[in-house]
Amino acid sequence: MSSPDTSQANRLWAGLIVEELVRNGIDFFCVAPGSRSTPLVAAIAENPKARSLVHFDERGTAFAALGYARATGRPAAWITTSGTAVANGLPAVVEASVDGVPMILLTADRPPELRQTGANQTIDQPDIFGDFVRWRFDLPAPDLSIDPAMVLTTVDQAAYRTSRAPSGPVHLNLMFREPFFSDTEEAWDSNDSIPNSWRGSGEPYTRYAATKSSVDRVEIERLWDALRPAKRGLVVAGRLASRKQGEAVARLAETLGWPLLPDIGSQVRLGSGTTVSYYDALLSSEAFADGHEPEAVIQVGGRALSKRLEQFVVRSRPHPYVVVRDNPFRLDPGHMVTHSVEAEIVSFCAALVEAIGERSSDETTWTSGWREASEEAGRYLDGLLFGEAELSEPLVARVVSRHVPEDHGLVLASSMPVRDVDAFAAVDGPPVPVAANRGASGIDGTVATAAGFARGLERPVTLVIGDLALLHDLNSLALLRETPVIVVAVNNDGGGIFNFLPVSGQKAFFEPYFGTPQGVGFGDAAKMFGLGYEQPRTAEEFLEAYRAACSSGESAIIEVRTDREENVALHRRILAGITAGSSLE
Repeated sequence: MSSPDTSQANRLWAGLIVEELVRNGIDFFCVAPGSRSTPLVAAIAENPKARSLVHFDERGTAFAALGYARATGRPAAWITTSGTAVANGLPAVVEASVDGVPMILLTADRPPELRQTGANQTIDQPDIFGDFVRWRFDLPAPDLSIDPAMVLTTVDQAAYRTSRAPSGPVHLNLMFREPFFSDTEEAWDSNDSIPNSWRGSGEPYTRYAATKSSVDRVEIERLWDALRPAKRGLVVAGRLASRKQGEAVARLAETLGWPLLPDIGSQVRLGSGTTVSYYDALLSSEAFADGHEPEAVIQVGGRALSKRLEQFVVRSRPHPYVVVRDNPFRLDPGHMVTHSVEAEIVSFCAALVEAIGERSSDETTWTSGWREASEEAGRYLDGLLFGEAELSEPLVARVVSRHVPEDHGLVLASSMPVRDVDAFAAVDGPPVPVAANRGASGIDGTVATAAGFARGLERPVTLVIGDLALLHDLNSLALLRETPVIVVAVNNDGGGIFNFLPVSGQKAFFEPYFGTPQGVGFGDAAKMFGLGYEQPRTAEEFLEAYRAACSSGESAIIEVRTDREENVALHRRILAGITAGSSLE
């Protein structure tokens, strides 16, 4: 094609791609600047229905797209130029794939004649994400001789594949020739080759419909027949996408009369006083664990965070052991699952509740034993942590979970922050939505995830993060200048989680290879990115600083300095005190 035809074809195809994504409900675009993606960026700018987040780091924009989808349940589109820019998206793609988060990857690429020629910024992109994507397609370079309907149907397939179960990332690799864009050409939507039926409809060219059948009643009855004899059962709420799902699991546990053990990602761990919230600490007691082995377990959702719980279930070997997920993937690291059910969570819980029918409303000794022990653990935590009034990592988790504003979301970084909130969060705080990248459990991209989560929720977010995770994603603080995120940075000068592992006893090499102290603070980083900053020294100062930051309506960093060895000692003291509780005898 001639140069005018090339730029016109680029403009046409990019306009079709963006418009068709918008018509499919994908109207949020996370963009990292780059030359090769110019046609796509121009199409976003021209489309009044398209919204965007722009950040200079491709890894950050990919994680922002991930966070947006966690908040909304809808995919965002990630746009990047060619070369290593595409590779920077891999960590977010891995997390989205493992945890079933939808995402559209739009990667600009060189045309075929430049591939494998040594051309600048040209790598092998079509299969770069491997099996971590649900579907991938390498579109040809835009050409006016190709029917535009091909572009539309390809986008429709991508939009469908990213959201249908199992949801996850989908990759469209888009080749563009130069010149990318020209101001002299007509608007893309004036092209005569665009199908008239599509042009004025406002609807996608191809509308996909997944006609899922209702939950199989025969299978539900068989499952209930297997569960019915069990008197000592547990319901575990793993990672769930919404509070609606979490509440459905809670109703199931209530109908069964079994204790509900909620993971922090279940959306019912916070603000739910009727659950067994402190099961992780309770199971640190061998006496309690030995006396509370279940006959049956129903686990709903993704994998629970607690390693103690996982080991407890493996040791108990319950039969039946039922795992319910909305995807076909296996969740059975202990190789003990007797029933693996793929179903929509809310519908499954409702169907099983119906099959169970009326049961006695009186709480059994089994269930009350779990609940009373958990309540006693909660009282002990308040007495110990607030009685001493020293600023500690478990206290940060308890204060944030109790005082996070009702109109906030909560994002938890991997390693210690998510574990501390899972183990020590108060039960009397607000039931805010919670996000954590626990699919692959990496520490990368956490600040960007929080920014995307805030954009998706359209409300402020509190982020609890360790110093290494914050350093890992420091440049994403630039995203917080327009998106209100309160960053609670727990700085124990290194990888605090390693101090809990046996390797911490190897004094000869532990610090440089595992502790990895950096000796940095975040005051200057806050100043560089124009964020508020506080470094409280006491529990009272921390609560005051946190409340003030939340009420300000602007992003801020609250840095909490702790000592790793003292933190380990405190965790052990907490568990020892809970183990010694009268309910554990």
